[in-house]
Amino acid sequence: MTDNAVKNAPKLWAGRFSQETDALVHQFNASLSFDKRLWPYDIEGSLAHVKMLGKCGIIPIEDAQTIVEGLETLAADLGSDAVALDLGAEDVHMAVETLLTQRLGPVAGKLHTARSRNDQIATDIRLYVKDAIADLDEKAERVQSRLVELASQHLDTLLPGVTHLQHAQPVRLAHHLLAYFWMLSRDRERLADSLKRTDRLPLGAGALAGTTFPIDRHFVAEELGFSSVIENSLDAVSDRDFAIETVSAVSILMMHLSRLSEELILWSSPEFGYVEMGDNVTTGSSIMPQKKNPDVAELLRGKTGRVYGDLTALLTIMKSLPLAYNKDMQEDKEPLFDALDTASISLAVLHTLLGNITFKTDRMAGALRGDFSTATDLADYLVRQELPFRQAHEVVGKIVGRCVAEGRALEDLSAADLVEASPLFQGVDAAALISPRGSADARAAYGGTGRGAVEAQLVRAQSWLEAFGLAA
Repeated sequence: MTDNAVKNAPKLWAGRFSQETDALVHQFNASLSFDKRLWPYDIEGSLAHVKMLGKCGIIPIEDAQTIVEGLETLAADLGSDAVALDLGAEDVHMAVETLLTQRLGPVAGKLHTARSRNDQIATDIRLYVKDAIADLDEKAERVQSRLVELASQHLDTLLPGVTHLQHAQPVRLAHHLLAYFWMLSRDRERLADSLKRTDRLPLGAGALAGTTFPIDRHFVAEELGFSSVIENSLDAVSDRDFAIETVSAVSILMMHLSRLSEELILWSSPEFGYVEMGDNVTTGSSIMPQKKNPDVAELLRGKTGRVYGDLTALLTIMKSLPLAYNKDMQEDKEPLFDALDTASISLAVLHTLLGNITFKTDRMAGALRGDFSTATDLADYLVRQELPFRQAHEVVGKIVGRCVAEGRALEDLSAADLVEASPLFQGVDAAALISPRGSADARAAYGGTGRGAVEAQLVRAQSWLEAFGLAA
């Protein structure tokens, strides 16, 4: 044995080997530092597995019961920190089984009958991801509820709607906020859809080819709450598409959070001045006493790139692996865990941020004055007088150009000014036609920013929240 050999943490697979593992190789090979969080799922899977072994007569029923009791006691002790996993163990499976063996003796060795670490880890990860999806869904729902709450408070708040960051048409703040509600609704639908493909049991696939023992995989699936069993043993242990799909959905979710964060960052700047963030969700500068920085929103924006990196890592790890299991797949856990952790805290902190902002409605209204955002309403009026839209567009474009040249706003135009541009404006109420509120309310079609349309949208949003769930 060399000085670099690992003297602790016995390997449960070491029978064929005549030398101890080199310490550096052990360190490089080990995964317990990050997969230790899976121990509750590892024990949960083991409980279902050993119950099946006893039920099917693969091991004596009394041995199965002894192992069940040992696992349940171990879970309680690990949960209360009465005992800890041996950090010298190779992975979470070895760590749990070693503790169980120390308590039960040789009978604990029967637990691993008819299974491999390959189908064991695939099961652990799927159980973990199922819980993580439920966590993200609950937190996304809370953000949606807050958006509905804010939208309800701002049905009559108008601000410039923009394209290319240029003022385009007046919109309701409620309408703007609800756009993010519907983005999150699709995010939750994507997560629910990925859950369908995650919710399949790999245990019983063995290392790659199944097992010679007469196991009952459907019993195990029922015990663990899986909706079905993976049909092919090679597929069961060698793919992580469910994890990639979940992180893909999480990446899209984070993209939506980043877009909302970007708007809050812009809106909190002096140039916009639409939003004031609370002192409890902002930070200051170490050198400039006047600063109030939107760090929460900036970090949300930045962490999105981190999750994109996690997705790219998973895709790259899996992109050229031959069937079946390869050690490369050990690298799936850190990006998976990181993406799920990042999205979870991001949703939680966004919920807090949205509960501690004040919209400066006067500033929003003021931004509509003189911004030409009702120009389309002038063109629409001419269209209703049977002028083709392209000609109406040209007429109004010339009106805007003249106003810009003369330093005037649309609000400054008189009825005579409009008639001079086109006789079709004869008799029109100029002030009403170019009113931001009138412009917004005129867009009363389904999904538009008119007051009635937004009220109806709020009802639909609330109904969606009440109806949607992971089981939907």
